[in-house]
Amino acid sequence: MGNIFRRSQVLSDMKAKQLKYEALVRAYSTDLYRYAYWLCHDGSIAEDLVQETFLRAWRSLESLKDQNAAKSWLITILRRENARRFERKQFDLVDIDDHQVEDSGSVGSEQEMENHLLRRQIGQLQEEYREPLLLQVIGGFSGDEISSILGLNRNTVMTRLFRARNQLKEALESTNQFKGAENG
Repeated sequence: MGNIFRRSQVLSDMKAKQLKYEALVRAYSTDLYRYAYWLCHDGSIAEDLVQETFLRAWRSLESLKDQNAAKSWLITILRRENARRFERKQFDLVDIDDHQVEDSGSVGSEQEMENHLLRRQIGQLQEEYREPLLLQVIGGFSGDEISSILGLNRNTVMTRLFRARNQLKEALESTNQFKGAENG
């Protein structure tokens, strides 16, 4: 009788874990993919990062005590997975003279050009400023959530967000002045 009860309890626990996991996947897979894509700029790598994130989340689902912290918990896992990607990666170095560089100046519409410029400028921010900005803009996280994800003091996060926005504004203004002088 005890074996049947334990078996029933195990099955019930597994079913509850499965339901909790499926709810996480439905709720956050799009946000995780968007953030992963921003990190790596490659759709298939982003999909792999999200898949690995959810695999690790499944393995340690019991450690998620507060459902309200699920998104930041998953983003933290994704960030670690992205870092692991570079730990494992062996870069193939090539002589640049052996390859033709594609002209990226052929971006379609004016909006696409502005988006490309904005991405490039954000990408040029130092990581300590870029990462909180991306978490806020793309992830929709609050200052408190960002501080938890990055393991930083909230005031530090807010200062970095302020500086990131100012640096981005200055870079875009100088680019626009240059474009104006070029066109005028």
